[in-house]
Amino acid sequence: MRLPIVHHPDYDADSVPDRHRFPMRKYSLVAELLRARGEAMTVPQHAPQRWLNLAHDPDYVTAVLTSSVDAKTARRIGFEMTPAIAARTCASVGGTCLAARLALDHGAAVTLAGGSHHASYEGGAGFCVFNDVAVAARVMLEEGHVRQVAVIDCDVHHGDGTARIFAGDRRVFTASIHCEDNWPLEKPPSDLDVGLDKETEDEDYLEALTGFVSAVFERTAPDIVFYNAGVDPHADDRLGRLCLSDDGLKTRDRIVAEACARRGVPIVGVLGGGYSSDAMAVAQRHVFMVDALHKVAAVSA
Repeated sequence: MRLPIVHHPDYDADSVPDRHRFPMRKYSLVAELLRARGEAMTVPQHAPQRWLNLAHDPDYVTAVLTSSVDAKTARRIGFEMTPAIAARTCASVGGTCLAARLALDHGAAVTLAGGSHHASYEGGAGFCVFNDVAVAARVMLEEGHVRQVAVIDCDVHHGDGTARIFAGDRRVFTASIHCEDNWPLEKPPSDLDVGLDKETEDEDYLEALTGFVSAVFERTAPDIVFYNAGVDPHADDRLGRLCLSDDGLKTRDRIVAEACARRGVPIVGVLGGGYSSDAMAVAQRHVFMVDALHKVAAVSA
């Protein structure tokens, strides 16, 4: 069985120029890389407002959809809040929701966007407008598809928005392994946090990751896992402060994917961050997660 891969052309917002420090072109590039090797894509719908309201302040949602976000919030997010950004974030949330549904049927699924973990209930931050994983988790729970969710966040930055949204919600177990001495300065507690020292390399990272993943499954029994596979722990990342190699990232993705597969837990892969100046290099690293989840889908067939 082939891995379901979700992609929408709106993932790449053309209002964000190439010179922006957020490498927006990576979303088109990773899709091009996968199409070039024969992968098929499923196109999601844009998330409707009723889904977005499950994880976000309805007034904030309306402001995003009407491009009327106040200047202070827009600065915190890091983008000019254009109709293209609104379309992008609605497509991204819709993609994560669709990937979650597909993962339940196939054992694994990937969306070629998502991982916007800095967006909290009140609003966005750090290039994150809506928290796609939070919305998708709430949609899956409210529609009765699952009863328990886990978020395994391996982006280099702490998943602060996700932690805030699900604080006190026992249906969702949040776990973040990240660089401790990095943005955001305020790190509200997830259900499980592992903060690593700056310049941590492959061996120490992977040892910490193995214990981290084991601890997740010791403390919760999820019906589905959302995996944020940000590639910003890479040594070449401009915003990361960790020192993983390409091989380290590949092993990381394999460890998470195999941990879910062994337990028969469906896994949803989202791209998360990646801020190297070479957008193609970032896209190529995002493919590592797709490859790891391909093996899960094959085993589940």
